[in-house]
Amino acid sequence: MRVHLVIHEAFEGPGAILDWCDERAYHVTTSHLYRGEPLPESGEGIDLLVVLGGPQSPDTPQSECPHFDSQREQALIRQCIEQGSAVLGICLGAQLIGEALGAPYQKSPEPEIGYFPIQLSEDGHIDEHIPHFAPQEIVGHWHNDMPGLTPNSRVLASSEGCPRQIVKYGPRVYGFQCHLELTPLAVEGLLQAAYPEGEVANKRFIQDPASIRAFDTAPMNAHLFAFLDSVLTDNDLVTEWLF
Repeated sequence: MRVHLVIHEAFEGPGAILDWCDERAYHVTTSHLYRGEPLPESGEGIDLLVVLGGPQSPDTPQSECPHFDSQREQALIRQCIEQGSAVLGICLGAQLIGEALGAPYQKSPEPEIGYFPIQLSEDGHIDEHIPHFAPQEIVGHWHNDMPGLTPNSRVLASSEGCPRQIVKYGPRVYGFQCHLELTPLAVEGLLQAAYPEGEVANKRFIQDPASIRAFDTAPMNAHLFAFLDSVLTDNDLVTEWLF
């Protein structure tokens, strides 16, 4: 299996997803965009495309961030979807999936940074790739925006601060606004590079650094691993898409 990772910034990497790949001896290729590494020319040979987060928004221009080409990433996402690859977008990556399918991202009602519960929707309770999720799970968050919805997409989970935490765009195409891939090391990078100083006192869903560091990420990492195992090995021929 070949897993390709699109990494926008050094401080927002794949975290536990690399552990999952290592445990299964999958072949991992990467585009560290902040280093100037290119995206693949096409989705050919990619079994799972993972587009990670970053401080950008899908409409951030290259004049503002030269290493971020939103349209090129969206084209790669569409190619992978059209050829039947599994696609997971996390945070910014989830928003890019929506944009690639014609659904513009939006501002989230509340910014969320830290660990807060998400609740499964009716669609989430019956989704074949997350049957191991409890009705409520505490997971990681680090965002201001949320993915757009196509006419036939399904919201599988929401939170008090954000109504679109897990969105299913197709049988093997998912957007996670939340961060189940966070590990203690990954969190440390975010705290050092992207923690919003001065905002803790007046924002409902921004935890202090000590509380963030104290959280045990292992259970949510295990949920992510089970999801990835399921979506990657679901090789049934897809004849209808939800978008």
